[in-house]
Amino acid sequence: MSEKLHQRSRQAVFFDAQDSGGNRGKLDQTVDPTLLDYYRMPGNSLPLQTEADCTSGESEFVPVGEGMVCFGRSKSGTGEVVAGPARFPASILAGRKGNSTRLSCSFGGVIDDLRLEHYRSKSVNRWESLAASQPIHKLYYLIRGWLPTAIRHQLQRIYFHDWKKLQFPNWPVDVTVDKLHEEYLRLLMEAYDLQKVPFIWFWPDGATDCLIMTHDVETLAGRNFTSKLMDLDDSYGFRSSFEVIPEGRYELPDSYVDEIRKRGFEFNVHDLNHDGNLYGERREFLRRAAKINAYVHRYNARGFRAGSMYRNQDWYDAFEFSYDMSVPNVAHLEPMRGGCCTVMPYFVSRILELPTVTSQDYSLFHILKHYSIDLWKQQLALIRERNGLMSFITHPDYLIERRARNVYELLLDYLRQMIERDKVWTALPGEVDSWWRARNKMQLIPRGDEWKIVGPGHEKARVAYAIRDRGRLVYELA
Repeated sequence: MSEKLHQRSRQAVFFDAQDSGGNRGKLDQTVDPTLLDYYRMPGNSLPLQTEADCTSGESEFVPVGEGMVCFGRSKSGTGEVVAGPARFPASILAGRKGNSTRLSCSFGGVIDDLRLEHYRSKSVNRWESLAASQPIHKLYYLIRGWLPTAIRHQLQRIYFHDWKKLQFPNWPVDVTVDKLHEEYLRLLMEAYDLQKVPFIWFWPDGATDCLIMTHDVETLAGRNFTSKLMDLDDSYGFRSSFEVIPEGRYELPDSYVDEIRKRGFEFNVHDLNHDGNLYGERREFLRRAAKINAYVHRYNARGFRAGSMYRNQDWYDAFEFSYDMSVPNVAHLEPMRGGCCTVMPYFVSRILELPTVTSQDYSLFHILKHYSIDLWKQQLALIRERNGLMSFITHPDYLIERRARNVYELLLDYLRQMIERDKVWTALPGEVDSWWRARNKMQLIPRGDEWKIVGPGHEKARVAYAIRDRGRLVYELA
C-alpha cells in the first residue's frame, strides 16, 4: 500500500506519465527545465509543450492567483510595487492556445528572479537605501563595537520599524516559488486531463521533510561557549554546524576546530571578518572572496554564511565552497530585506543554496522581544506543509543568557518530539548538500508499469507520485 505523505486543500494538481487512455507521452523540449529539476521527473512524462508570451522591458511584480504575487515580465497585470494583488485581473499562467500552454512570463526567468532576489530593485525603500549606503554602512560598523548593547538594539528596532508593513515576501514564510511550480503543473494537467506523475522524492528514505541546526559564532564569548552548546544539542540528540569567523574577531586554535569535528558536528566559514562590507564593491569583494576561499581550503570546509546575511547571488561565481546558507526565505527582520521565497534548496550555478526559513534567535529576542517558541512553531508548520527544509540559525553568543537558553531548550524539546512522532530527516548541512547533489543527477526510468531510480545514491531515493485527488494534491510514496 502506498504511503500518503501530504495533502492540501489548495487548488494544486499534477499530471500522469500516462493519459486517460493509458498512452505514454513524450516530453517536448520546450517544457521549462526548471520545472523538471524541481521534481526530478522523468523526461517522457509530459506529453505537451509550452510557449512563453513575454514582452520586452523590465520585470515587474505580477499577480498569480488570489493573494499571491511573483516577479517577472508579463503582457498585462503588472505593477511597480507589491500592493493589492487582487486588483490585477491577469495571471502569468495565461492558459491554452491550441495544443500548447501559454505563459505570460518565462517560467524559469520568474523563478530565477525570485530565488536570486532580482525583485529587490523594485522593492527597496528610501530608508533601507539610505541605511545601506556605503558611508552610513561603514560608519555604523565602525562605531558598532563602541555602542552600548541597549543603544544598538534600539537603533536596530528603529531600522525595522516598518517590517510588518512589508507585503512581499509573505511573512512569516514565503512559498511563492513552490506555489508557482504547483500552479504551472496544475495548468498542464488541466490542459490534458492527466492524473498523476512520478518523481524522485525530495528527501532520502522517504523522510517527510528535513531539519538542520546551525550556529553562527560572533564573538570570543560565543567561541568559548561552543563546547557547552554542543553539550546541549547533543543531550537532545542533535548535531549542528558552527559557522566561525576566520579573521578579526577571535583566535581559532586547531584544538577548537578539532573538537567540533571529533564530536560529530560541522565546521564552516562565516564571512571573512564580519564587518558588513563583503559585498560593498566588486573589486574589494573579489579580494575578500579569494581570502575566504583560502580559509575554506585551509579548514577543509564545505559551507559558508555571510555576516548579517548580506548577499549578492549574482557574484557567487567567485566562491569555491560547495554550499551557502546566506539567503533568508523572507528577510523582513534582516538588515538586507528580500528573501528567496522558497523552502527548498536550489542551485546558484555550481553552489547549492540552503535557505534559512526560520527567524534568527537574535531577531526573536532582541528585535521582537519574544521569549517563546510560538513564532518558530508557526514557521515550522508552514514549512512542513511544503515538505521543506526547516533550517535554524542560533548563536552561542546570545544563548549564554539563561532566559534565552531556556527558550532554546524548549525549541530543542519541541523538535525532538516532532522527530520522534514523524519521519523527519535531521541532518548536517553538508549531508543535505551531498543528498541534493546526488538527487539532482538521478533519473527515473520506466520498468514495466513501474519506475526505477538510477544514479549514485539511488538506494536512499524513493519514487513518489503526485496525484490529483478531488481538487487536492496528494503525495504518495511507491
